[in-house]
This record gives sequence, structure tokens and C-alpha cells, in this order.
Amino acid sequence: MPKSLTPRLAALRDEIHGYAKEFGLDFFDTVFEMVSYDEMNMVAAYGGFPTRYPHWRWGMEYEQLAKGYEYGLSKIYELVINNDPCYAYLMESNPEVDQKLVMAHVYGHCDFFKNNFSFRHTNRRMIDDMANHATRVRRWVDKIGVEKVEDFIDRTLSLENLIDQHAPHIRRNPDPQRAEEEAKSNERVEGFKVNREYMRGFINPSEFMDSQRKRAEDEKQQRKRFPERPQRDVLYFLLEHAPLEPWEVDILSILRDEAYYFAPQGQTKIMNEGWASYWHSTIMTRRALRDDEIIDYADHHSGTMGVRPGAINPYKLGIELWRDIEDRWNKGKFGKEWDECDDLRARQAWDRKLGAGREKIFEVRKHYNDITFIDTFLTAEFAQQQKLFVYGFNDKRNSWEILDREFRKVKNKLLTSLTNFGQPIIEVVDGNYENRSELLLAHKHDGQDLKGDYARETLRNLQSLWRRPVNIVTRYDGKGTLLRYDGQHHSEKKVEL
Repeated sequence: MPKSLTPRLAALRDEIHGYAKEFGLDFFDTVFEMVSYDEMNMVAAYGGFPTRYPHWRWGMEYEQLAKGYEYGLSKIYELVINNDPCYAYLMESNPEVDQKLVMAHVYGHCDFFKNNFSFRHTNRRMIDDMANHATRVRRWVDKIGVEKVEDFIDRTLSLENLIDQHAPHIRRNPDPQRAEEEAKSNERVEGFKVNREYMRGFINPSEFMDSQRKRAEDEKQQRKRFPERPQRDVLYFLLEHAPLEPWEVDILSILRDEAYYFAPQGQTKIMNEGWASYWHSTIMTRRALRDDEIIDYADHHSGTMGVRPGAINPYKLGIELWRDIEDRWNKGKFGKEWDECDDLRARQAWDRKLGAGREKIFEVRKHYNDITFIDTFLTAEFAQQQKLFVYGFNDKRNSWEILDREFRKVKNKLLTSLTNFGQPIIEVVDGNYENRSELLLAHKHDGQDLKGDYARETLRNLQSLWRRPVNIVTRYDGKGTLLRYDGQHHSEKKVEL
């Protein structure tokens, strides 16, 4: 069970808290708890929460984390929950310098959770709701049976990315009541043309006009699409329209709520980890470190920032980009004059001594996510300094190798990997495809083909919820393809896009 902090750690917490406030961080109240390495692995397996609904995947993730720690392959330094108050865990076996580092890092995360726009609509009482979710699922397990519930969760988890991650910030569909009123106001059924108004009742009697209105309404219903607009939140569409049993609706709504809770963390992974790393580095090196702790701190910090070939470390990329932004705005390396300067020596010696870097990074922290962060602030100079490149597999040489160092291609590749978490964008376009109650999805092709085996298994799981055949339109080799699963057999055919 988690324990409260020792008097010494409580004093260190107050010290780090004071430094964080001194630097301008603004965060929710933060509760630190002490756990053993085994308890830390259990909490990490649950996604940072003390309890979750029963499912075998938590045990699988726990085994992976435990083995990594026992074999010295990995170590969890901190866990923090986006909640109000924030909850964070400290491993009781960590040395004091690590505890200070983790506390500083946690305060950086908590500041980001509170102030970044992506988290504005998240549930700030999720730690309580997670416990409620667990209770609800356990009740269904007692009533329905563990195998039936677990099988449904298995299938639903394979679909949990089929949400509209931007839905909390925008309204894609108009208000239904307002749309209906506007449609009625625009409806006008005209009968035969009359030249004299007193003849209208004779030429267009009320019975005839009523039949015309009914005919127009029938034609309108036939033309009406279901849904009226493509819907990216597939899980919500299933909740509203799939023939699910009450227990299935409840569990699907739980998994959808949790998917939306975790979505902002995926949207801001580079920014968030970079921001927390920036502040633990700043607080530790400028305030909290003692002389005898410098070597240990440098060793552990460098381990977190380590980069291996062929992979992006969000901690490293994030902290370096935050530092680059601060440096550029301190020296005035932005704007029309900077962009038009083509003298390399002048650019290297550029320093307008504006001192606006700290103010700028707080502004960026509030208004950006990973995609806009990278798109706006990742420059050619930064890519060259960080030695970023595009890599791929060479079939002729049967090996992985660097394909390109050109800045635009590097940036586009990085942005593509971040868009929709690097996963395909899928939308519901027709819930009554070919008037047979079949579900039709569309893949918004962005140059990356669907993986055939993944697509077939996804269709299989969707069909188990929709109870009718499920189709998806995609593109292979530039040609439209319709993939279909009817509950027994997979099929595909060419279609016009």
C-alpha cells in the first residue's frame, strides 16, 4: 500500500515546490505517495491509477515491467496522474537526488496538465471515475460471467482508437434541433401554378397539398444519409445505433470515456515530457542540487535523454526544442529580418538581447500540441543540430538505412507519425449501406495504406458489435478497394472513388 512521505522527503517536497513556484509554474495541489518497486510496477501497469477494471492485459503489462526492472533493462522514475489534485508516486528505494529530480519533473507535468489547452476538457476527477468504472465492470462480471465480459473488452479495446480526438474542442455536427427547425423553415411545397389567388383553393385543394407534402417528406427521408455527415467517432456511433445489450453499452461507454481521457496525453507527449524535463533540469541545476549529487544527477538525467538510432526520444526532442525556442526568443532569432538574413556568420552571431524566451515558452505551453509545436518551431537549423533523418528498409541490401536528411522530408515524416497518433483516420459514412443495414466506413488515405491483417481483424470486431456486415472503402496502389466482412467470410472488390 502507498505510504505518506517521510519527514525528510516532505521537507524536500516543500523545497522543490517553492522553487517551482519561484520559476512561475502554476499547478494543481500535488499529492506524493511512496511505493515499493513492485507497487510502482502495478500502478504503472494500470496506466498510473491505483485501480482499473479487471482484464488480463494489466497482468501482461505488469509482467513486462517487472521483468524489465529485475533484469536492469528499464526503471520507472515517476508516475503522475492528470487529476485535481494531481497524484504522483515516488519509489521508496530511490536515492535522495532521484526523489528531488522526480518531484521537479512532476511539478512540470502538473503545470502542463493544468494550463495546456488539450487538457482543458479532461475529467479532473478521473481517479474516482476509474474506481467507479472498475466497480461497474465487476458487477457485470458477476452477473454475465468473466469470459463473456472479457471477450467483449478484448474486441472493444482493438477499436478504442476509433474516436474523434478533436471532438472536445470543436462541433463537427450542427445542433440537431436547430438543424431540424432550419430544414422545416426551408421546406415549401408548391402545387400547380395559379394566376389568380382566389382560384388557389380550387386548383390546389388541401388534400392534394397534403399528399404532395407527404411525397416530399418521403423523398427527403430516402435522400437523407445516415449519418448525415461522416462521423469520426466510430465508438459513439456504435453506442447510439448498434444493437447492443445494456451491459455492452455500459462497458463500451466506459472504454470510450477512458480513451478520450488519455487522448490529450498522446497528443502532447513530446511537449509534455520535454516541458517536465526542462523544468527538472532547470530546478535541479540552478537551485536544488548539492555538490555531492551532481555526478549522480548527470548520470540519471543523461540516461533519460539518451537517444538510440532510428527512434525518437520524446524527452530529448522535447527539452531541446523548448531550449531552442527560449534561446531564439532571447536573441531575437525570429521574424521577417531573421528569415531574410542569408549570411551564415551573421545568423550565428545574431543576438538582439530581447530576453523574451521565458515568456514565449509559457505562451507556447498553453496554446500548442505536438503537431503544431513541431510544425511551428522545428527549424532546419534545429534538425541539423539534432541530426534528424528519415530512415527505412532497403530491400536490395536487406538492411535498415538512412534514406534522407533533407529538412522538409524529415519534418513531414515526423508530422505524419504524430497525426492521429500515426494511425489511419477512419470515418462512418453510411449506417444503412445499400439499404441493407450494413455499416460502411471510409479510410481517409494520406499516402499510407491500411495493413491488410489489421483491417480484417478490425472489421471482424466491428461486425461483432454491429451484428450486420461491415465494409470499409480504402485505396491500394491508387485504386479504390472495398473490404467487407459479413460475419463469416472476408471479401474485397474494386470500387470507384
